[in-house]
Amino acid sequence: MNFTLEQILALVGRLDDSPGDDTPRCRFRRFLCDNIKTEVGPVRDYIEACLRTSGEQYNRALQDLVNYTGQLLGFEVTYGRYHGVVGQIGFDGHWVSPADFHLVVEAKTTEVYAINAATLVGYVDGLISEKKIPNWDHALGLYVVGRPDPEVHQLENAIIAEKRTNQLRVISVESLLSLAEMIADYGVSHSDILSVLRPSCPTVNPLVDLISRVAAAARLGVDEKTIDTPALAAGGGQPVAVSTIAGTATTAKVAELNVKGVRYWLFPVTSDEERTAEEWIRALVIDEQLWATFARRQVNPGDRVCFYAAQTGVVAHATVRTQPEHRQHPIAAPDEPLWIFGLEHVVEYLDNPVVIDAALRAKLDAFQGKDPNKAWAWFVQGAHTVAQHDFALLTRPGGASQSPPVK
Repeated sequence: MNFTLEQILALVGRLDDSPGDDTPRCRFRRFLCDNIKTEVGPVRDYIEACLRTSGEQYNRALQDLVNYTGQLLGFEVTYGRYHGVVGQIGFDGHWVSPADFHLVVEAKTTEVYAINAATLVGYVDGLISEKKIPNWDHALGLYVVGRPDPEVHQLENAIIAEKRTNQLRVISVESLLSLAEMIADYGVSHSDILSVLRPSCPTVNPLVDLISRVAAAARLGVDEKTIDTPALAAGGGQPVAVSTIAGTATTAKVAELNVKGVRYWLFPVTSDEERTAEEWIRALVIDEQLWATFARRQVNPGDRVCFYAAQTGVVAHATVRTQPEHRQHPIAAPDEPLWIFGLEHVVEYLDNPVVIDAALRAKLDAFQGKDPNKAWAWFVQGAHTVAQHDFALLTRPGGASQSPPVK
């Protein structure tokens, strides 16, 4: 029987820092070890539930789930307190590698509130003073952010301005889970994980995204030459969310079910330094009624497309109105041309997303013969065709609102 996070938290009780071996926090962590083991899929489901639900209980569960992901990455994890107290170092997690490298972790649900980088540095200094970490050569402070905000670059800039690039890193929880899935499914080693987490820039998301796209292409049976390379935003050289799209997968099942030449597509959308995934979808799909990719897709007028906002769910769908054109656009491609195609009959449900949870995955043709509780990010890491049956399950026909076709 699959339990939802809400059911698990109701059973274990209110998470707090009470000492003892049978406290709610111990019961929750034992449940993860005993029932989840090394499966990343359920951890992703639980983390997404935390990010969709507000409240202290879910914030604390997120902290534990981030730490459990550290265990899946091969670290020995010391769980921190939920609430700091005077006289104790207030880290969220202390991860120790077999290579004697230490990560001191701070889990953040969002970045809408200011983050003082000196606090995390102080935690590492405190652990060094207590002889729990040899020195800074063996340590790194790591921020794990649940919902990266468009202001994330301010934290990165603070790390650079304070010359902390050898001490602090920032990673989204999405990228952290992708690393765990690479270990589980693609033979990536713990040493590889360390090399990813210790690059020359403060955020490791671009490198993880690259590996994730290659992994997704391998799972979908795509020639890696068809994988999109992220476009560059105006002036900043940062990946634009609308173009973080991998290659197309075609299968006999899809060809069999997609009648009259209509193809059904799933397009993933991620947040970047300019907009959240939902803001990109609102700006381009809903307001402009178009979409843009770095590489030309085999999209034709009449095709149906749906849009998956990372860590949220499918939030809109539409019909393709025009053939892709290689051109600029003031929002989607202000400085260099992208492949842009028009949309019509746009239906959005941003406030009521279709969550791709284990129950839904079990019904999808794409997961036939696969365990829906195992790693599933490959399904949402690259644009690809899906069966008509799957498209119907992934979308809401009525939606929240429907915009008129563009004339």
